[in-house]
Amino acid sequence: MSLIMPQIKNKQRRGEMYKKFLKEKRKVKMEEKKKRKKEENQLGSKAPPKKKPKTIENMRVPDETMVDPTNEETVLDLEQDEMAPYFKQETTPKILITTCDRPKNKTNSFIKELKKVIPNSVVKYRRGLDLKKIIPQAIAKDFTDLLVVNEDAGEPNGLVLCHLPDGPTAEFKMMNVKLCKELKRLGEMSDHEPEINVHNFNTRLGVTIGRMLTCLFPHRPNYRGRRVVTFHNQRDFIFFRHHRYQFRNAEKVSLQELGPRFILKLRSLQKGTFDSKSGIYLWIHKRHEMDTSRRKFHL
Repeated sequence: MSLIMPQIKNKQRRGEMYKKFLKEKRKVKMEEKKKRKKEENQLGSKAPPKKKPKTIENMRVPDETMVDPTNEETVLDLEQDEMAPYFKQETTPKILITTCDRPKNKTNSFIKELKKVIPNSVVKYRRGLDLKKIIPQAIAKDFTDLLVVNEDAGEPNGLVLCHLPDGPTAEFKMMNVKLCKELKRLGEMSDHEPEINVHNFNTRLGVTIGRMLTCLFPHRPNYRGRRVVTFHNQRDFIFFRHHRYQFRNAEKVSLQELGPRFILKLRSLQKGTFDSKSGIYLWIHKRHEMDTSRRKFHL
């Protein structure tokens, strides 16, 4: 039927034939599903296992840099990287948040909400200062990380994360920024220190980015506040969510969103602190060279 349809010149008749084709296809699918269910009930424990559905994630192209947490070489490498003092609890996170010069209202509101989400963080405005001058001042005042929110036409569209004092520096594209006031059924945020959930960062690059994001939050969360901050990587898009647990009863738990909400896409990873002219780049996203397959991911 699908081969006949392109030959039908009348648009209305062609549409009717296509609807009929979909209806018959759906009918065949439902009959097969009922047949499988009947066989499962008859065979019981001897029934064949259900087929695993194919997704882009489980059909992912194998990556040479996938990290095995049990590998001794990997463990030693992580123990010596720039984020190791945080994970050894030798440093306490202290975050400096700033923006591009003369930010608009939405960017100002966004960094204020970020300050509420990230404990022990301070907001300072650029006032025309170059980042190369801000970084030494931040290091002198014992800041462990620098967050710079950039904007375009009043909309936050970029984030620079610089781990201090020795780097690395990650630059992200920021998308779909939703402030707290733009979200529905929003909960009230408490002052308790949140849990941090960094999920699905599997390559060596992904582990580095995950560790950098983890370093923004305290070592020991206050579980009484039931707050959880999530960075979930899916197909190289990093989804940020901020929730609070709600215990319905002894068995059921739900999540209430606290906001804000945004998505990050890694553009580059630079060795050391931010240096746009002579910095050494460890990784740069080259769209035309890297995005050749939908099943190829880098994080």
